[in-house]
Amino acid sequence: MTEPRIPAHDADPTRETPATTIPALAAAPAGQTPPAQQPESPREATSAQGVETEYAAPTGEPFDGYEAPASPPAPAPTIVVTKRGPGWGALLGAMLLTIGLTLGAIFYARPALLRASTPTNLNGGTVATVPASSDATDWTAVASAVSPAVVTIQAQGTSSGSTGSGVIYDAQGDIVTNYHVVSSVLSGGHIQVTLADGRLYTARIIGHDKTTDLAVIRLDNPPENLTVARFATSSTLQVGAPVMAIGAPLGLSNTVTTGIVSALNRPVEVSMDEDAASEDASQASSDLVITNAIQIDASINPGNSGGPLFDATGAVIGINSSIKSLATSSDSQAGSIGLGFAIPSDLAVSIADQLIATGAASHGTLGVTVKAATATVGSDTYVGAEIQEVTSGSGAAIAGLRAGDVILTVEGQEVASPKQLVGYVRRYRAGDTVTMTIARNGQTQDVSVTIQ
Repeated sequence: MTEPRIPAHDADPTRETPATTIPALAAAPAGQTPPAQQPESPREATSAQGVETEYAAPTGEPFDGYEAPASPPAPAPTIVVTKRGPGWGALLGAMLLTIGLTLGAIFYARPALLRASTPTNLNGGTVATVPASSDATDWTAVASAVSPAVVTIQAQGTSSGSTGSGVIYDAQGDIVTNYHVVSSVLSGGHIQVTLADGRLYTARIIGHDKTTDLAVIRLDNPPENLTVARFATSSTLQVGAPVMAIGAPLGLSNTVTTGIVSALNRPVEVSMDEDAASEDASQASSDLVITNAIQIDASINPGNSGGPLFDATGAVIGINSSIKSLATSSDSQAGSIGLGFAIPSDLAVSIADQLIATGAASHGTLGVTVKAATATVGSDTYVGAEIQEVTSGSGAAIAGLRAGDVILTVEGQEVASPKQLVGYVRRYRAGDTVTMTIARNGQTQDVSVTIQ
């Protein structure tokens, strides 16, 4: 806002000051003789030109025809009023009012300073919410709040072992981790869990789901003062959001790394081989898990698997599960190149709740076989998953889907490949209804499909 300009007084010393005109004397009243004009004297005072001359002594009779000027009226008396200042009560009230108005202005102008949004708590976690900041994320505060909820897992089977990470899910000692971290003990062995403060506990597998690469283990005789991580929804994540990963990369417990969300719904194939290299998503295998993962650039390495991915408020928004690497080192452990992937928390919570309740997880099916294809709608061409065959009696068949339809979106999320479609469908349970956008005969339409 431009302030109004007030013109300054002209202070130019070279500017001439206009002469003040002195009015001439009024003419004498009628019938009265004006005083005689006095002749010039040879002697003169200093003239306007600064030349000295002389005047003679004044002559003539005094003129008394003018009325004496009236005396000026007596000035009005000056009254001085002494005003008392406000009392302490008034001053205190004014101060409180000023503070209230100031805070009110900040509240509406800078809500991030006073109103930290609290993500929805999906599991009843006890980790305190770190207040949001309008400037930069306070990672020191986040790490301090969430570290007690992160554990290091050592699984030793009859023929092989592995080291990974996990996150405390509830107060009874349930811990969420990756399936491939504990798969070596499915046929026998033991699991040891190290808390952030160094305490050691044995644990057992409560349930596992190879399809999503998730598992839940439970501490034997858990302590009463467990810090439970707070899981929040991953559906509101945005690319560029700051994130923190905590785990035990290469066996180094309580390692913290930070980065941002690089991409969302990235279809990732993860091999379920039992060695540490199974974290490399570039491997090809007939035994693959496909997940529409959160892609991050925070450094994660073998040993981070199963560990939590936190947002800036300290809520878990993913479970770190795999990395992409260019080469494999001599010890078969690939290093981070800034391409890491995490299982979204919405899927992790859904599977964890099922594993805790029943020991197994159910996955719905769409009832179609698909291939990569494109579809032209008007003048635009889209990529998608073309239906090749529809299973009779499936949810797709009941919804009216047919061969040749190209699935473009699932619940508004783009389907860029058949793998991505598989990843979306695995997020839902049998009985869930989802909306899909398909292309048919050059036009798009929305179809509601019940997953079976």
